[in-house]
Amino acid sequence: MIELRGLTKRYGEKLAVDGLSFTVRPGIVTGFLGPNGAGKSTTMRMILGLDAPTRGDVRIDGKHYAQLQEPLNHIGALLEAKGVHGGRTARNHLLCLAQSNGIPERRVGEVLEMVGLTAVARKRPKGFSLGMGQRLGIAAALLGDPDILMFDEPVNGLDPEGIHWIRTLMQHLAREGRTVFVSSHLMSEMALTAEHLVVIGQGKLLADTSMSRFIEENSRTYVRIRTPEPERMRDMLIAEGLRPSPGEDGAMEVEGDDAARIGELCAAERLVLHELSPQRASLEEAFMRLTAETVEYHAHTGPEAVAAEPASPAPAWGADWNRGKDGKG
Repeated sequence: MIELRGLTKRYGEKLAVDGLSFTVRPGIVTGFLGPNGAGKSTTMRMILGLDAPTRGDVRIDGKHYAQLQEPLNHIGALLEAKGVHGGRTARNHLLCLAQSNGIPERRVGEVLEMVGLTAVARKRPKGFSLGMGQRLGIAAALLGDPDILMFDEPVNGLDPEGIHWIRTLMQHLAREGRTVFVSSHLMSEMALTAEHLVVIGQGKLLADTSMSRFIEENSRTYVRIRTPEPERMRDMLIAEGLRPSPGEDGAMEVEGDDAARIGELCAAERLVLHELSPQRASLEEAFMRLTAETVEYHAHTGPEAVAAEPASPAPAWGADWNRGKDGKG
C-alpha cells in the first residue's frame, strides 16, 4: 500500500505538487492520470525518496522509502527506462541490482525470461531500442518479486504484442493481491488496464474514484436514434417527457441511457428504427472534460486554431425542434 498525506513539493516559485492525499491499495490496478506538468513524475519520485517533500508525508506499507531494508523486495519501479549503465550487459545490470538487495542470482534469469530479453541478456543496453529498454526497466522492477509495483509510461516504445503483455502482467499482479500504480498518457490502454483512477491537475487532486464512476461523472451519456420518420419520432418522444435534440448525420439524440425504453415505445407505436444505440464517453473524453482548465501546455495546429471559432450553425431541423406543435416548450 502507498499512502500520501498532504504531499507538497515546491521548486522555487513553482508549486509542482499541492497537498496530495490519496491511498493506492492492493488488489487492483490504479491509474495515475494528469496533463503534462501536472506533477505525476514528481509525485512518483517523492514516493521513491528521489525528491524530498516540501511538506507532507508519503509511506510505503507504513514506512518511508529510506527505512526499507533491501527496497527492491518491497517496491519495484520503472520511472526512466534508459537509466542504466550503458557499459554493462543487460544481465549484469540486473545482477548488480540483485546483489545490492539480497536477491538470488537465479532471479535475474527468471525476469529476463519473463520480459522476453533472454536472447539479448549478454548485450549492452545502450544499443537497445526504446521498447527493449522498457522491457529491461520492467525486469528491474520485477526483480525482487515485490508486493508494490509502480510504472511511469510502461508502454512507451512497445509494439502491440508488448502492450498486450504488460497490460496482462499488471492485471495478473493485481489479482495476486499486489499494489500496482501506473501512469500513462495512452488513455485507450489505461481504460483497458486500470480499475481505479487518481487524477491530478496543476499538482492538485481532481479525482480518486473507480474507472466506471469517473467516466459516468465526467461525460455525457445519450441514446442516438435514426429513423425515416423523424417527425413522428420527435412527437412521440416529447409526449413521453423526453427531450430529443438534433445529432450528426440526420440522427437525433436523447439524454440518458434508457435505450430499452425507447425501443419499446417505438415498437408500441410501430415506428421504424434504423439505429438505436446508447453512446457513452471514452476515458479520454471524460479526462479531457475534467482537466480542461488545468492544462498548462497547449498546442495549436496552425494560426487558424488560435483564432476564435465561428458560432455553430443553427440546427438543421430549426429552432422549434424541442417544441410541441403549439410552439410551446
